Amino acid sequence: MPTFDPDVARLIELGRKAGRPPYEAMTPAEARAAYAASWDVLQAPASELGATRDISVPAQHGELRLRAYRGIGTQPAERLPCLLFLHGGGWVIGNLESHDRLCRSLANMARCCVVAVDYRLAPEHRFPAALDDAATALRWVTANTDTLSIRPDRIAIGGDSAGGNLAAVLALMGRDGSAPSAMFQALLYPVVDLTAASESYRRVTSGVPLTAATMHWFIDHYTPNTSDRSDWRASPLLAKSLAGTPPALVVTVANDPLCDEGRAYARRLEDEGVRVTALHLSDQIHGTMMQGKVVRASLVLVEIVGAIIAQALHDGASARPA
Repeated sequence: MPTFDPDVARLIELGRKAGRPPYEAMTPAEARAAYAASWDVLQAPASELGATRDISVPAQHGELRLRAYRGIGTQPAERLPCLLFLHGGGWVIGNLESHDRLCRSLANMARCCVVAVDYRLAPEHRFPAALDDAATALRWVTANTDTLSIRPDRIAIGGDSAGGNLAAVLALMGRDGSAPSAMFQALLYPVVDLTAASESYRRVTSGVPLTAATMHWFIDHYTPNTSDRSDWRASPLLAKSLAGTPPALVVTVANDPLCDEGRAYARRLEDEGVRVTALHLSDQIHGTMMQGKVVRASLVLVEIVGAIIAQALHDGASARPA
C-alpha cells in the first residue's frame, strides 16, 4: 500500500473531487491548458530576484528562448556560478512559465544564475528535438559567460522529470565531447528509461496524478518510433557506461512510475565511480517540488536541493556519497 504525507493525501483528494481527467484522456493542447491552470493552485508564490531577463539565441530551427535568473542580493557584474535548468512535463507540456517559480527559488537558494530553456515540445517536435535544443542552450551558455556574467568553470545542468532526462543525457554528451562538459548534474525525479521496464510502472497505476498510463502517453508523443526508446540519448539508463559523468544529485519519490528507474540510475552512477547524493522520499508524489502551496514538505525539499546545488557550485565540491 502506498504511504502518503498527509498534505499529499489532501492534494490527491482535492484532485479527485475536482474530477479533472488524466492527461492521457486529453489532446496535447488540452493537457497544456490544464497544466497551466494548476500552477497558481499548487505552487508557492514567486520569490523576488536580483534580476531576470529573457534571451533569444540562434538555433537550427530559428530562435530558442532562454530565461536568465540571478539570485537576490547578487550584483549585475558579479561572476556567478550557473545552473542550466530544463523543465519537466513529459516533453509535451511545460514552458518557461511553468517552472518560473522553481527557478527563482533555486537562483536565490544557490546564489547563482539559473538559465531556463524553452525547448520545443512533442508531438509537434519529436525526439531528439528537445535534446537538440538543450544542447544548443548549453553551448550558448558556455560560449557567452561574459554576457551572462557567470563563471565558465562553474556551470551545472539540471532538471525535473523530462528535464532530468535531458540533463542526464547532456552529462553523458559532455563526457564524450559532443557537448560542453558540466561540473554537476541535478536530476529531480528524472525519466531515464523510456522502455518503461521498471517495477514501479506496474506498481503506480492509479490514485496519483502521474500514473504509468500517463507516462506512456508522454513517451508515445516524444518517441512514436519505438526503436528510439532504446537509444541512450532517450534512455540514459541504457547507456553502456555512466562513468566519467559529473557528480550528481538524484531525487526520487516512491509514489511515482519513475521511482525505480531513478533509483537504479543513482546506483549505477555510484557503482561506476560517480559521486552521488541519492535522496528518496517515500511519502511524496511526482512533481513534489512544485506543490509548495499545498504540500509543506515541498518547501523543505526545495531548500535541501538548493543547498546541495549551492555547495556544488560555490565550493566546487562533488556531491556527497550516498
